[in-house]
Amino acid sequence: MKAADIMTTKVVTVAADATAQEAAALMLRHHISALPVVDQAGKLIGIVSEGDLMRRGELGTERERSWWLNLLTSNRSLAADYAKAHGRKVSEVMSRKLITAKPDTPINDIALLLEQHAIKRVPIIDQGKLVGIVARANLVQALAGLQIKTAEARGGKDTEIRKEVLERLSGAPWRPWLLNVTVHDGVAELWGIANSGDEKTAAGVAVENVPGVVKVNNHIIVRPHNWAEAKPYFAEDAE
Repeated sequence: MKAADIMTTKVVTVAADATAQEAAALMLRHHISALPVVDQAGKLIGIVSEGDLMRRGELGTERERSWWLNLLTSNRSLAADYAKAHGRKVSEVMSRKLITAKPDTPINDIALLLEQHAIKRVPIIDQGKLVGIVARANLVQALAGLQIKTAEARGGKDTEIRKEVLERLSGAPWRPWLLNVTVHDGVAELWGIANSGDEKTAAGVAVENVPGVVKVNNHIIVRPHNWAEAKPYFAEDAE
């Protein structure tokens, strides 16, 4: 399996000139903990996460060091901390060190990147453009969807089926949030959040009617009415 087989393609992004408050609002609105930062051409230039917004002067959470520790800390580190605490724009607080992969990168290499760099997501880049993202949860979803291989090899059919499923659901007004799909031996695993049981059912029915799908395991979670009080489900993006 490759990154293209499990990546989330509907990625919420933010512009570099957006404010830190706007980035925080986007994260809350979409229930995610990080946003790829792209320029006007769609090129990935950074990532801003909850961790980048934790130490803020407005909140009184700016990092404080003892005087002796300040003496031992480089001016570069002190300046970086100040920028993250007081920067108004995303470009001033985002992380510029990017660990990326390509759509054809094997998922074992993706797992290695996540582990080696202690990160929770890897942006997928194709010809300089952001085309998707693979988070830890995508790997867990892929593992959960694995089936014992049958004698008949399906070749590239699963990839074609997944593409058709995503295309069929992309234009639906009731499309679940953070939808992701994995397909193994014709068995489709659906993940995401729906506003109602009817939306969850509709998503399952739509996938059942995709040629080549032999079974649908619908893991979509229905959003509770007391959403503000409910514990967030999104383990994928939890920092």
